[in-house]
Amino acid sequence: MRERGGVGAVVLLATLLAVPATAVQASQRFAARGEIELAFSPRDDTERVLIDVVRGARRSLQVQAYAFTSRTIADAMVAAHRRGVKVEVLADAKMNRRAKGNALPRLLAAGVPVALETRYSAAHNKVLIADADGPGCAVLTGSYNFTWSAENRNAENMLVLRGHCELARAYRDNWRRHRADATPIRRLPWKP
Repeated sequence: MRERGGVGAVVLLATLLAVPATAVQASQRFAARGEIELAFSPRDDTERVLIDVVRGARRSLQVQAYAFTSRTIADAMVAAHRRGVKVEVLADAKMNRRAKGNALPRLLAAGVPVALETRYSAAHNKVLIADADGPGCAVLTGSYNFTWSAENRNAENMLVLRGHCELARAYRDNWRRHRADATPIRRLPWKP
């Protein structure tokens, strides 16, 4: 019996080793570099930090938002779009279906491409990627939703990682994978 268990273990191990390595990626690691800015709401002016990243973008701005109701943030993105920055937005489909109270119609009216993520139970990313190819690349991420409540009512955190373009490109690559699965929209309300 002991021998049979040993053979079974070897077969199981061989089977596990035969699974393609591309099935799941454990993680990516990067050497630390650049500058990190940290903000907490409601104590800090987190919305101002976010808008400064948008205003600092010169060529591109990729956005992933779970909830997006802040007109102030949307207006900063529209201004970036009007000055020639390629602004593209992904948003969670369930949280952003309705037009009422939503800031996405402001972006759509200005010609900013918006797509809704429908593949996931929740597209919970909160990310801004500015000028991933540099110079001046920045990644903004954290728990902060693009909402009035995130700024004024909630306990939220935000990190801005500047000057680490390899990291910014990794975030942009992930954004592009999500964009490939998303559904472009032209108006709200939206129904699947």
